[in-house]
Amino acid sequence: MERALVQIALFGLLLTLVTTLPNKDDWDIYSFHVNSTVTSRYATTVITSRVANRMDESKEIEFHVRIPKNAFISKFKMLIDGQEYDGVVKAKEQAQQQYTEAVSRGQSAGLVSSVGRTLEEFKTSVTVAANNKITFELTYEELLKRKLGKYELQIHARPMQPVKDFKVDVYIHEKAGIDFIEVKGGLSTKALANAITITHEDKQAWVHFYPTEDQQKTCDSCGDQGMNGDLVIVYDVNRDTSLGDIKRSAGYFVHHFAPSSLPRIPKNVVFIIDQSGSMYGRKIHQTRIALIHILNDLAEDDFFGLFTFDSSIFHWKRELVQANKENLDSAKKFAQDIETRGATDINRAVLEGARMLNAHPREGSASILILLTDGDPTAGVTNLETIQSNVRGVIADKFPLYCLGFGFDVNFEFLEKMSLQNNGAARRIYEDSDADLQLKGFYEEVATPLLTDVTMIYAGAHNLTQTNFSQYYNGSEIVVAGQITDNDIETFNPQVVAISRNTRVVFSDTNTGESTGTVSDSHIQRVWAYLTVKQLLEKELQFSGPEKENVKKEALELSLKYSFVTPLTSMVVTKPLGENTDVLHKPKEGATPQAQQPPAGSAVLADLNHYDDPVGGPIFQVVDSTAFLQEERISDKSTAAHPGFDSLSIVVAHGKVQETATTVPLIHRFLLKTETRSLPLCFDVTGDVRLKLLHHPNRELSVNGELDSVAYGGFKRIVIHFKADLHIEVDTQRITVREGQTMTLHTGQDLITAGSLTVIRRDKEIDVAAGDTRMVILIHKRGDKEFIWPVLRQKPSDNNISGILALKPAVYEEMQQTPSTKLKIKDQEIDVTRSNAVDYSIVSALTLDCWFMSAESALQRRLDDFIVTQL
Repeated sequence: MERALVQIALFGLLLTLVTTLPNKDDWDIYSFHVNSTVTSRYATTVITSRVANRMDESKEIEFHVRIPKNAFISKFKMLIDGQEYDGVVKAKEQAQQQYTEAVSRGQSAGLVSSVGRTLEEFKTSVTVAANNKITFELTYEELLKRKLGKYELQIHARPMQPVKDFKVDVYIHEKAGIDFIEVKGGLSTKALANAITITHEDKQAWVHFYPTEDQQKTCDSCGDQGMNGDLVIVYDVNRDTSLGDIKRSAGYFVHHFAPSSLPRIPKNVVFIIDQSGSMYGRKIHQTRIALIHILNDLAEDDFFGLFTFDSSIFHWKRELVQANKENLDSAKKFAQDIETRGATDINRAVLEGARMLNAHPREGSASILILLTDGDPTAGVTNLETIQSNVRGVIADKFPLYCLGFGFDVNFEFLEKMSLQNNGAARRIYEDSDADLQLKGFYEEVATPLLTDVTMIYAGAHNLTQTNFSQYYNGSEIVVAGQITDNDIETFNPQVVAISRNTRVVFSDTNTGESTGTVSDSHIQRVWAYLTVKQLLEKELQFSGPEKENVKKEALELSLKYSFVTPLTSMVVTKPLGENTDVLHKPKEGATPQAQQPPAGSAVLADLNHYDDPVGGPIFQVVDSTAFLQEERISDKSTAAHPGFDSLSIVVAHGKVQETATTVPLIHRFLLKTETRSLPLCFDVTGDVRLKLLHHPNRELSVNGELDSVAYGGFKRIVIHFKADLHIEVDTQRITVREGQTMTLHTGQDLITAGSLTVIRRDKEIDVAAGDTRMVILIHKRGDKEFIWPVLRQKPSDNNISGILALKPAVYEEMQQTPSTKLKIKDQEIDVTRSNAVDYSIVSALTLDCWFMSAESALQRRLDDFIVTQL
């Protein structure tokens, strides 16, 4: 196929992006998935959007998503007519010519831009032929940062129209164990709360968000264009006072250090507040409010100083004083009376704050300098490099400087460089109604020092990320990654040395961390690469001359090697011939489908008529429904020996199936989970019986399943009945839809819509949505046999439902341990034994410990109540 190479570059300059919402009649986003996997705090997120051009003419189709600012895009591809168009990351300079040409032709030159406080916007488009489809897939990676005792994974949902098949799946695995997990954000409240399910099993957790099409229109942040909001997964891991969590694989390691239960260190803090004329109005009002809140949070063994500045300095007191009630009341009165006026002498202000801290050395304490300003230096010393040099000289690595830039008039790069040069950080405070909360939130992050002068030592390792940290704060985390020399674990010896109050403490552990094995060989290496590139970009900001060029070169080489889109790199994407050039940037802060062949050995399928759905792809239509059902039975059983059968013979005569078998009882084990972290209950069902999975009379929806002939397996068929004349049968190979007298067989991965019920099949799962009910049917494998397992992702709001999937979580009380364990369920004491069962309700099935009992005891009713005679 003839193609033209089109450059899509991510350049480090901020351009304004104008969003044009799609005309839903022109094109349809029929599937939108977000899949995020978090391992050792490192998140890899894949956004997949499938779009159909419903028109009889070519249309420009847009892919438009928002991702976290802290993330690196690492992959982008499009699938059109079976042809993949993959992105390749290259040095930014290599795309400069295409960038210039695009701008000169008036084409879009800003496809990734900053949006709000935490997000960047990614946008691209491509022309799609009439009645055709396209798949976009974007992958980005980020290391989650611990703040205030928790990690946050932010997923922004804005597909720009309600989507029939919308889903977010998050999987988290933490070796240390997951302490808690919860979901926040605008998409987790009210109407959408019922669309979220959370499963937490010790070291693993799963979050699923499956809103229906109706829910996507009616939530607080929803409308005709669907959802527009955030889903924030919040969690933390279990901690102790040891060396922390170390993971290693294929010669690389990552170390997460966040000891708990340490005594807090009294602090010496000086607040430097800009009161120049540009702070007039809401800025200074919010600053007053925040400062008073912060003063209230000071401990009595803290010492503090406070002054304001414009072109002059206005002290509350010239020296640091103890944070007792009298001094705090006086300081709050000073803060309340701050008025705006004059110019901005940042040099003089920061030097005075440093002088106050240097004049107040106190053993066993930690010193912090905090600057809040909204503008550039306009009085006194105004040369930025001179100011930075002066500040670096007077601080001399004795304490960190934190710079808060209020609004967008401030030179944030100047503040960021000055902070980094002095072991601190810069934070932009957004001019909004919650600016005071932003200020207070930042202070809370640094309010409780636990360690100072932290040195991370790794004998037997090299190519380390940052290893020296001036302070470690409660609720934060220090992360170091590196390479193990010659991959020799015997010589790898990590150690942490720090000061706790006035005592030198050493953290060490004879266990240097578990090896993650070959499955995740690249994972730890990518964490190291991500962290190294981030820190090199910070150094590039601080340095000048040859040193600056050296770190820039190293950051570029790593960005190219690991396909990270950074301010130094661009992404080149091939597109079909004739497409316009697109140029992307990462800003700084501030053919006709071929007929599918029927399954091998299915002679009956010779009676099927094939036609192509203009949008949905190949579909098989069954003319003779009797023949179809007979074919299904043939395909379910092979002439090979089946587990659970001593012998089996199948006779095919005139389309009829006869079988004779001597059966051996089969066992299928079911889990009934609890809402707490208590052990789930488990029970066995014997034989390949048919079970009532879900019955929702108000919706005229029922789901039944037939267990397979695989010991400890699952279901071989699940049948969904909707209304009076719609029946959908699902197995591991196909989806069959019978609507009235018409029957169709689907084997592809396209969206199936039948009335108000939608079904879509993917590699290892089938998604079913009917009104306020959302079910996923997972495809699992045991040995060489595949089977299916249903999971109710969203329960109906109506309580009038029944079936295995409608069972409420188990509630029990553990009564005694000896001589046998008893559980009390609804005033009934039941003998149980500790056993295990495989949890097939998740994609990667997990074996769990459980309390084993009879089916009747677990269900609190007869098993016969859940058995049906016909599917």
